[in-house]
Amino acid sequence: MEEINVGLILLWIALILFFARISLLIERWGQPPVLGELVVGVILGNLGLVGIHLFQPISQSEIMRFLAELGVVILLFQVGLESNFAEMRRVGGRALLVAMVGVITPFVLGTYVVGPLLLPGLSFNTYLFLGATLTATSVGITARVFQDLNMLRSPEAQIVLGAAVIDDVMGLIILAVVSAIVTAGTFSLLSVGIITVKALGFLVGAIVIGQLVAPLLGRALSTINTGKGMKLTLALCFGFVCAYLASIMGLAPIVGAFAAGLVLDPVHFRHFENPEIVDELRVQLAHTPLESKDTIVAVIDHHAERHITDLLEPIGNFLVPIFFVLTGMNVQLETLFDPQILLVALGITVVAFAGKAVSGLVAGPVNKALVGWGMAPRGEVGLIFAAIGEQMGVISAQVYGVVIIVVILTTLLTPLILNWLAARQLREQPSF
Repeated sequence: MEEINVGLILLWIALILFFARISLLIERWGQPPVLGELVVGVILGNLGLVGIHLFQPISQSEIMRFLAELGVVILLFQVGLESNFAEMRRVGGRALLVAMVGVITPFVLGTYVVGPLLLPGLSFNTYLFLGATLTATSVGITARVFQDLNMLRSPEAQIVLGAAVIDDVMGLIILAVVSAIVTAGTFSLLSVGIITVKALGFLVGAIVIGQLVAPLLGRALSTINTGKGMKLTLALCFGFVCAYLASIMGLAPIVGAFAAGLVLDPVHFRHFENPEIVDELRVQLAHTPLESKDTIVAVIDHHAERHITDLLEPIGNFLVPIFFVLTGMNVQLETLFDPQILLVALGITVVAFAGKAVSGLVAGPVNKALVGWGMAPRGEVGLIFAAIGEQMGVISAQVYGVVIIVVILTTLLTPLILNWLAARQLREQPSF
């Protein structure tokens, strides 16, 4: 077993965090921080092209990859906490329509149009996997952009986040069907039905059962200790268990983390106290007239809601940049040096953007462009789909290179586009 160089890994973490913070300079040009972290990752991961190989082992380290995955789990847990489940439920029908259009359109275009047109002579199975890859949506990137813009509770963000969860379920089903066709030449409706029931069952079960279990667990743990450490432990354990349950159900762990964040409400932390403010609140309650005590209770509820988010923020500041920097480091710029691959990739990228952008048309009375483009980044999800196809021998190195370029462009350009669309929306809002 290879010995772990703890000191070297700590140095890598320090370098990533340092350069990620330096990348915040991009905010001076009105761009979201996530874009700077991705660009830093691309630069560090491709310094080998100019003879600098210092950072190359970072992206190959299993420990760093684990920290990156933990980072995206924390990010989606934070997004779930900051999202309002009641608001998401109100846009549930529109989120479903957005997800359906955003999955079916790129799949059909990739499989039956752009694949055979730009990559002629390949097998139909290759086109199937290309179409499946184009259905992916990387909710982590879009969620971070909305978070940076303080728009997580906007109708557009709620629709995109809800649609992204549904997108993951539909993408899983499509991937299962395509994989079955490749391996067996056909597929079983029974196996696809089982996968669908498992996926939907988890999402519904996590929300329903979680609403029952979380307050009981919170009350039990508060009898041991009511401090912020126990509150943080409750939140993290609940999020990680949901992420684990999602993984054994065949879903991405980030879906479980997001569902856990949605489930946890301020009421689940009402039994916990924050030592830093509890004495002050008690004094206020003691000297507050009975008719005004509701105001103090409202302050306590607001604190219960915000405090867990505030406790998670330092953990997110540590782990989330690692995920985005490593995502950028996995981008290999040498794939851009082949003109033929580049031209094909650009054509498929246009289709990839268009296939998701049209989903905003069914989003209802909101900023349709913001919703449609919010579904556009493929990120690590698209790479996972393509990697499965490559492992099955369906996707060649050339096609995989094309997919990488599509992922690069949809990942790097989407934050820029979303930021511009959001800024335009804010400018157009009437001021009073």
